[in-house]
Amino acid sequence: MTDLQSTYFLRVPPFPRARPVSPAVDNAPRNAPLNMLATDESPSEVRRRLLSVRVGGEFWAPPMPHTGAAIHILCPQTLAQAKGMHAALIASGAFPWRAIVPTGREGKRIKAWLQQQGGRVDYGPVDPWSILDGAVSLFVSAGDERAIVAQIAGVPVRHFTVADGREIASPPVDPLTVIEAVLLANRHYHDCFTGAPCAPIAMIDQLTAWRTMIDGNRKIAAAAGIADWKRQEIETFLWAGQARQRLFYRSAANAVQAAGRAKGAIAVWPSRVPASVFSLAKAASVPICQIEDGFIRSVGLGSGLHPPQSVVVDPIGIYYDPTQPSALEVLLETMPFPQSLIDRASALVAMIVASGISKYAAGHDRPPESPATGRRVLVTGQVEDDRSVLLGGGDVRGNFDLLRRARAHEPDSFLIFKPHPDVEAGHRKGAISDRECLKFADLVVRDVSMAAMLEAVDAVHVWTSLAGFEALLRRREVIVHGQPFFAGWGLTQDLAGALPRRTRRLSLMELVAGSLLVYPQYLDPVTKLPCTPELLISRMAQPSFQHQSLLTRVRALQGQVNRWFR
Repeated sequence: MTDLQSTYFLRVPPFPRARPVSPAVDNAPRNAPLNMLATDESPSEVRRRLLSVRVGGEFWAPPMPHTGAAIHILCPQTLAQAKGMHAALIASGAFPWRAIVPTGREGKRIKAWLQQQGGRVDYGPVDPWSILDGAVSLFVSAGDERAIVAQIAGVPVRHFTVADGREIASPPVDPLTVIEAVLLANRHYHDCFTGAPCAPIAMIDQLTAWRTMIDGNRKIAAAAGIADWKRQEIETFLWAGQARQRLFYRSAANAVQAAGRAKGAIAVWPSRVPASVFSLAKAASVPICQIEDGFIRSVGLGSGLHPPQSVVVDPIGIYYDPTQPSALEVLLETMPFPQSLIDRASALVAMIVASGISKYAAGHDRPPESPATGRRVLVTGQVEDDRSVLLGGGDVRGNFDLLRRARAHEPDSFLIFKPHPDVEAGHRKGAISDRECLKFADLVVRDVSMAAMLEAVDAVHVWTSLAGFEALLRRREVIVHGQPFFAGWGLTQDLAGALPRRTRRLSLMELVAGSLLVYPQYLDPVTKLPCTPELLISRMAQPSFQHQSLLTRVRALQGQVNRWFR
């Protein structure tokens, strides 16, 4: 088993620009605490989990297409080996069969010869777990990692030499023995992000999350409307296990055509593509996935060219458009929420509140002076031409109208108006002079973080702003004048009318679980690996994360100039 022992079977997929990480270390001292974590795992439990989630080896490679028949699989590396495998196949009467061959000149020679023998041949690499679907046996080189997958699954393996294709005696191996030798014996694991010790099951869980993300991206063949300065991050979020020949298109129409040729989907940033792309895609039978910032985004503003550390990729609609269903709305309406997910949501809320994190995490933490008694109410301004406002804003006619409505609803409250940070930065539409604001507001605040403001008030009035969701996390009363994703579930006072598709009454933690744990994707700014929201929040809370690039500094200066001339 020495060849198997030398293989790091549980390893990190090669995400674009990710920092190399090795989650496993061999030959730990027998008395090391890390080693105890490894050997405490049951081989049978590890095997059960691997067979269920299908991670380990090069699981991110494309899946092998299947015919549905039970077959023998040949994986030759040389023409001589291919001939030896085929001869052994004929001698044992093993039919039908197909082969996986390497790319390159030798792979072409192997493929041509095997096709002459009447077999179906595919180029590798392919997902080793997909090879085993319907496999009767596997013919491989000694030490080939695909043998580990087959042996764990209980599929017979036959080994052949690479140079001359001779068969090597391959006695049956107990799957639990393979698990012990490959994953557990004298091996310990550490967290890919923090370096902290972890058990093999925890590593398997992380690989499972990556597999789910990668498999979900396989259908995406092209993307449009992605600004140049955020393409690196989006490439990681959309990575499907291998480099695409081309992903990004400046023309949405060209992207639809490319996706149609590939029989795949197109991913778009909806505010940056013409509305006609939706009809073009429908006519071409090309599915659309819409991309948008997640709810925990970055330390800076999107309009300030700070790349997103969180996005959503929605194959149904988009969360801010109440005129049609979205993946978020569907999961909130239908998903069962196990207690483990609810517990995780509760811990996440505590972490967000304690860290003072919000969508943009911008501004200082000193709340403004306000009356010591009486009801204090925050009204959050928005970008007036934002898509969430245009699609879900109801009959509110701008920030001034929002303020007027809030005052009518709160005649005796101390009203505080906070303009939207993108508007304040000079990048977007929606500015109101202080003189106009103070016709209805008692105070206007600017450079104060949203987290600090929410701690200082009793209630919040929002149009469609995510500030309403953040206020719910802090147990504040939320009055909604539009139809954002968090309205209509029984947690907010909704003034814009009913949302008939939203019939379920959610608890706050169910809303959090769906909105922050299940729906978005997150990217670690340190390792450049997809991560959990908990990890991203811990990074954002560190002072070293508060930095600006040259691009963001130039954009900030541009915003200052815009403010001077408006």
